[in-house]
Amino acid sequence: MINHSSDNSASLPFTVSVTRGPMVESRHLVLAAVSDSAGKMVRSWGNVDSPVYLRSAIKPLQALPLIESGAADAFNVSEKELSLACASHTGEPIHVEAVTAWLDRLGLGIEDLECGSHWPTYDPAARALAAAGQEPTAAHNNCSGKHSGFLCTAVHLKEKTNGYIRREHPVQQRIVTILEEFTDLDLSNAPVGIDGCSIPTIGIPLEHAALAFARFADPSKLSTDRAKACARLQKAISKYPEMIAGSDRLCTAINGAANGKVIVKVGAEGVYLAALPEAGIGIAIKAVDGTTRAVEVALGAILDELGVLDDTIHRAIDPFVRPILRNRNDITVGEIKAELDS
Repeated sequence: MINHSSDNSASLPFTVSVTRGPMVESRHLVLAAVSDSAGKMVRSWGNVDSPVYLRSAIKPLQALPLIESGAADAFNVSEKELSLACASHTGEPIHVEAVTAWLDRLGLGIEDLECGSHWPTYDPAARALAAAGQEPTAAHNNCSGKHSGFLCTAVHLKEKTNGYIRREHPVQQRIVTILEEFTDLDLSNAPVGIDGCSIPTIGIPLEHAALAFARFADPSKLSTDRAKACARLQKAISKYPEMIAGSDRLCTAINGAANGKVIVKVGAEGVYLAALPEAGIGIAIKAVDGTTRAVEVALGAILDELGVLDDTIHRAIDPFVRPILRNRNDITVGEIKAELDS
């Protein structure tokens, strides 16, 4: 259970400020929770006990059944594919080709993906696809790796693949069970929405999301098989960070540069979850207005406060977490920075 004894649980949200010239032009409010794997709140900002849709930030936990069911070993799922199963990727050829090859091993095709399609979010990939006269498929969907993992598990367990996105399908029910076990919550009455890729997304308070990622970071008190699954996903994400995100993405930059010290995953509408394996710490962040620029700067500031960012990591991630604002003539006009004690 969550323990607030050493934490200022009534603290205010902190501010991410956007400056232009001598003045603050805009401000973003940010909620955040930092927890250890025993549920002790290390630090919090704002109301962290109300439900938040964690969206794609929760994907590493959604990928655990792929390993725990035996599907990953049965279908020789590679470390690249494990990272891809946790991905919100940019739709570059490395992602699309990996998804297509994985589905082929399962005896399935792109038409079996139920995530929908959209253009690659990496502009050069989208332009190349258009220049070739092609349209995007479901394999270009940023969640197609996660959905391939879902299908892999369903095929291995001889479940129907049709409708695997539905709340009542065993694929989704396994995920609910894992989330309940990691968060110490009964989610039967939690708010449930539909995510961009059409699977259920469950409202979970940030304090419990931080606990969940702390347990992912330090699974030593979990079952042996689950601990091994967590470690396996951490290793895959760190080794192949380009598969979990893609070009020009903070997730790629930090998961690659941190060498396992930090595992992070972004979610839509201004969410970030982070696991610090060496410290056994989990972090959950939500920008109240849903902006990515705010939550990226917030993540960098909290990681700095926790003392986990060295010069090497900073060089890789500063364009995201300490951004300098420039205009169309490349003139510096401002910056974005977090004020954790605001």
